[in-house]
Amino acid sequence: MFKTRFDNGCILILGGAKSGKSTLGLHMCDNPGFKHIFIATAEAQDSEMEDRIKRHQSERGEKWMTVEEPLDIVSRISELDKDNTIILIDCLTLWLSNQFMKHGDNHEEIYSRIKELSECLMETKGIVIAVSNEVGQGIVPENSLARGFRDAAGYMNQRIAAFAKKVVIVFAGLPMILKDE
Repeated sequence: MFKTRFDNGCILILGGAKSGKSTLGLHMCDNPGFKHIFIATAEAQDSEMEDRIKRHQSERGEKWMTVEEPLDIVSRISELDKDNTIILIDCLTLWLSNQFMKHGDNHEEIYSRIKELSECLMETKGIVIAVSNEVGQGIVPENSLARGFRDAAGYMNQRIAAFAKKVVIVFAGLPMILKDE
């Protein structure tokens, strides 16, 4: 289905909620010669999210080193990115939500963080697979915060897709390649 032996660089996986993005990301990381690092951006705020996190951890298996980082993924990527690493970030949309929780409606700061992240991902030494939700295909949100989030997510996905070596969108578990260099 997908080539799992990649050159260095960034791969972006997009899709809606529960579309199969994370499963595809794990499949694409099936490269035994690399160190596998999972950057988890979710925080367990309630028991349902705790259960989701545990389920995702069990799906990954033993070969993965998990790094929980809800806010400063740029520093973590810079610290962990090496020629022989595959970093799977799951997910950028939760990271962006965390930025909104921290910075509120300071859009200048949020867009600055997106720019910083995209610049970091442009310079990867190993392979970085970033999972992100596609949130712009629904109705226009009724409140300013939700519209701001949707706009920031679209901007983030566009910036990363512009330089990513591969961009894939997943619908109902079915991946479609949008870009493949």
